[in-house]
Amino acid sequence: MLRSPLLTVMVQAALKAGRSLKRDFGEVEELQVSLKGPANFVSVADRKAEQIVFTELKKARPDYGFLMEESGAVEGADKSHRWLVDPLDGTTNFLHGIPHFAVSIGLERDGVPVAGVVYNPATDELFTAERGRGAFVNDRRLRVAARKELSAAVITCGIPHLARGNHDQFRRELAVVQSKAAGLRRFGAASLDLAWVAAGRFDGYWERHLSAWDIGAGIVLVREAGGFVTDLDGGDDMLASGGLIAGNEAIQRSLLATLKSV
Repeated sequence: MLRSPLLTVMVQAALKAGRSLKRDFGEVEELQVSLKGPANFVSVADRKAEQIVFTELKKARPDYGFLMEESGAVEGADKSHRWLVDPLDGTTNFLHGIPHFAVSIGLERDGVPVAGVVYNPATDELFTAERGRGAFVNDRRLRVAARKELSAAVITCGIPHLARGNHDQFRRELAVVQSKAAGLRRFGAASLDLAWVAAGRFDGYWERHLSAWDIGAGIVLVREAGGFVTDLDGGDDMLASGGLIAGNEAIQRSLLATLKSV
């Protein structure tokens, strides 16, 4: 596939950060046996990957702003464009030696996600999308799954954990989706959940309490693969609200109605 110069820059940044994370992931697996554990090491790996992404993107587009998980917001002279960067999505997986994590880089233009790259260095899967140009994994075109009924669908979600989110609300939502879906999964990396919806591996996805850097890239992937993404009210305020529902048109609509019934 032919990539635009902008997407090429994003891919190069993600691959470079991914190589750093892959080396550190091997070290984390070894650190599992230590009493201290790998938590401090992972935080260093996370910040190092973010610095790599920041340096690469800043060099290519010096006027663009940033919103990053570790370093927060960095204002740019260009107020229309902002990078959304999660250098290590799936930190808990990484921490425990589970090979399901990603570098996620999104680009928003005037508040709208327009390009995204999600890269899992453990599996060497590179998901890319740019508005109007389609979505791909390792240069293979992606399409969302074609299933129309929740009764045939596998749905992924996020589960709020210790001191985060509304546990009672999630249990109510889980119960109603559980009663209608063919299967439920929780993999622990929002960017990859969205990428896998784009790839047709999951039929739908919902989660609350996310950050813009978790989902900026994935929103573009799903939409460019022919899918639909809204916030939990059916609107387009995902980046600000932190809640979203994704799937093909039928599954997204059914999942939205199901969750609204709670």
